[in-house]
Amino acid sequence: MSTPSLTLFHSPASPFVRKVMVLLHETGQLDRVALHTVALSPVNPSAELNADNPAGKIPALRLEDGSVLHDSRVILDYLDHQHVGEPLIPRDGTARWRRLTLASLADAILDAAVLTRYETFLRPEEKRWDGWLAAQKDKIERALAYFEQDAAAELACHFDIAAIGVACALGYLDLRQPELGWRDRYPRLAAWYAEVSQRPSMQATQPT
Repeated sequence: MSTPSLTLFHSPASPFVRKVMVLLHETGQLDRVALHTVALSPVNPSAELNADNPAGKIPALRLEDGSVLHDSRVILDYLDHQHVGEPLIPRDGTARWRRLTLASLADAILDAAVLTRYETFLRPEEKRWDGWLAAQKDKIERALAYFEQDAAAELACHFDIAAIGVACALGYLDLRQPELGWRDRYPRLAAWYAEVSQRPSMQATQPT
């Protein structure tokens, strides 16, 4: 086996990292990437990560030439150009913009869920803002309703960038907000997720 030429700054619980890991599995690129685990939070940054990634966020991908890509969407696009199989991000046309828009909506679920996690886990209880938490929950519900009503069939047609994003978002909700009980309100989404969560790429990247 060849020595990995790329380094992924990684945390197994991060849903944004998970998206990248799922794509690596799906495209057969795992052996190209070494994982460098980073423990951080908004109040506990990593000096090593900040050196080449001023935002200090994960995932970040160090390339062979030493340059660093950050933001999961950038990394996913880069990696999708590095394999010979069918692209997981359409290269052009209306399909590209539609799938990227769905992927962006999945990221909006993750953003709201991660912010909720920070508010309820990191912020002292006496400083928590219930109205702000409710607004994040509303954002998640609106996005889930859209996927249920307007995009379920599209998600089922191909396990690509949009489907990966939604699957990782639902997995993160199960991990951090099991009390949300989203399956009861979104049965089409629940049935789709029950199927795709059995894919080897999803099984191998379950958050811990």
